[in-house]
Amino acid sequence: MTTTLRQRPAAVILTERAEARVAELMSKAPEGAIGVKLSTPRRGCSGLAYSVDYVTAANPMDEKIETPGGTFFVDGASVLYLIGSTMDWVEDDFAAGFVFQNPNAKGACGCGESFTV
Repeated sequence: MTTTLRQRPAAVILTERAEARVAELMSKAPEGAIGVKLSTPRRGCSGLAYSVDYVTAANPMDEKIETPGGTFFVDGASVLYLIGSTMDWVEDDFAAGFVFQNPNAKGACGCGESFTV
Protein backbone atom coordinates (compact mmCIF):
# COMPACT_ATOMS: atom_id res chain seq x y z
CA MET A 1 0.00 0.00 0.00
CA THR A 2 1.29 3.45 -0.90
CA THR A 3 0.71 6.42 1.29
CA THR A 4 0.33 9.84 -0.25
CA LEU A 5 0.46 12.98 1.78
CA ARG A 6 -2.18 15.57 1.14
CA GLN A 7 -1.03 19.18 1.30
CA ARG A 8 -2.72 20.89 4.21
CA PRO A 9 -4.41 24.24 3.64
CA ALA A 10 -2.56 27.41 4.57
CA ALA A 11 -3.23 28.81 8.06
CA VAL A 12 -4.10 32.20 6.54
CA ILE A 13 -5.73 32.85 3.18
CA LEU A 14 -4.48 35.95 1.35
CA THR A 15 -6.82 37.74 -1.02
CA GLU A 16 -5.52 38.88 -4.42
CA ARG A 17 -5.17 42.43 -3.02
CA ALA A 18 -3.13 41.13 -0.06
CA GLU A 19 -0.91 39.13 -2.40
CA ALA A 20 -0.43 42.22 -4.58
CA ARG A 21 0.56 44.23 -1.48
CA VAL A 22 3.07 41.54 -0.45
CA ALA A 23 4.54 41.75 -3.98
CA GLU A 24 4.75 45.54 -3.69
CA LEU A 25 6.42 45.29 -0.29
CA MET A 26 8.93 42.75 -1.60
CA SER A 27 9.71 44.94 -4.64
CA LYS A 28 11.03 47.62 -2.27
CA ALA A 29 12.22 45.36 0.55
CA PRO A 30 15.45 46.14 2.35
CA GLU A 31 18.49 44.13 1.35
CA GLY A 32 18.48 40.68 2.91
CA ALA A 33 14.69 40.41 3.28
CA ILE A 34 13.44 36.98 2.19
CA GLY A 35 9.74 37.60 2.78
CA VAL A 36 7.02 39.22 4.83
CA LYS A 37 5.90 37.78 8.17
CA LEU A 38 2.60 38.00 10.06
CA SER A 39 2.72 37.67 13.84
CA THR A 40 0.43 38.42 16.78
CA PRO A 41 2.47 40.14 19.49
CA ARG A 42 0.86 40.88 22.85
CA ARG A 43 -0.17 44.53 22.87
CA GLY A 44 -3.18 46.79 22.76
CA CYS A 45 -6.16 46.87 25.07
CA SER A 46 -7.52 43.48 23.92
CA GLY A 47 -4.29 41.52 24.26
CA LEU A 48 -3.07 40.56 20.75
CA ALA A 49 -2.35 42.67 17.68
CA TYR A 50 -1.59 41.89 14.05
CA SER A 51 1.94 42.78 12.99
CA VAL A 52 3.39 42.50 9.47
CA ASP A 53 7.15 42.93 9.06
CA TYR A 54 10.00 41.97 6.76
CA VAL A 55 11.85 38.79 7.68
CA THR A 56 15.51 38.10 6.89
CA ALA A 57 15.78 34.45 7.96
CA ALA A 58 13.37 31.54 7.76
CA ASN A 59 12.32 29.97 11.06
CA PRO A 60 11.48 26.25 10.65
CA MET A 61 8.56 26.69 13.09
CA ASP A 62 6.88 29.34 10.90
CA GLU A 63 4.20 28.55 8.32
CA LYS A 64 5.53 29.36 4.84
CA ILE A 65 3.10 30.44 2.11
CA GLU A 66 4.37 31.04 -1.41
CA THR A 67 2.57 33.91 -3.19
CA PRO A 68 3.16 35.19 -6.74
CA GLY A 69 5.02 38.22 -5.36
CA GLY A 70 7.12 36.61 -2.65
CA THR A 71 7.17 34.41 0.39
CA PHE A 72 4.71 35.10 3.20
CA PHE A 73 5.44 33.66 6.63
CA VAL A 74 3.07 33.18 9.57
CA ASP A 75 4.78 33.16 12.96
CA GLY A 76 4.73 29.63 14.37
CA ALA A 77 3.61 30.86 17.81
CA SER A 78 0.72 32.79 16.22
CA VAL A 79 -0.70 30.08 13.94
CA LEU A 80 -3.25 28.84 16.50
CA TYR A 81 -4.71 32.35 16.79
CA LEU A 82 -4.92 32.72 13.01
CA ILE A 83 -6.10 29.38 11.55
CA GLY A 84 -8.90 29.98 9.08
CA SER A 85 -8.26 33.73 8.83
CA THR A 86 -8.42 35.77 5.66
CA MET A 87 -6.03 38.67 5.15
CA ASP A 88 -7.01 41.47 2.77
CA TRP A 89 -5.48 44.82 1.78
CA VAL A 90 -7.94 47.71 1.85
CA GLU A 91 -7.38 51.30 0.72
CA ASP A 92 -9.76 54.24 0.77
CA ASP A 93 -9.41 58.04 0.77
CA PHE A 94 -8.34 58.14 4.42
CA ALA A 95 -6.51 54.94 5.29
CA ALA A 96 -4.78 51.88 3.89
CA GLY A 97 -3.87 48.65 5.64
CA PHE A 98 -4.24 44.94 6.04
CA VAL A 99 -7.66 43.83 7.30
CA PHE A 100 -8.22 40.45 8.93
CA GLN A 101 -11.31 38.28 9.08
CA ASN A 102 -10.39 36.01 11.98
CA PRO A 103 -12.90 33.34 13.09
CA ASN A 104 -10.84 32.78 16.27
CA ALA A 105 -11.19 36.36 17.55
CA LYS A 106 -13.77 36.56 20.33
CA GLY A 107 -13.54 40.34 20.67
CA ALA A 108 -11.65 43.42 19.57
CA CYS A 109 -10.87 46.81 20.99
CA GLY A 110 -12.84 49.84 19.86
CA CYS A 111 -10.05 51.18 17.66
CA GLY A 112 -9.57 47.82 15.92
CA GLU A 113 -5.86 47.60 16.71
CA SER A 114 -6.02 44.52 18.90
CA PHE A 115 -8.12 41.40 19.47
CA THR A 116 -8.68 38.62 21.97
CA VAL A 117 -9.19 34.87 21.45
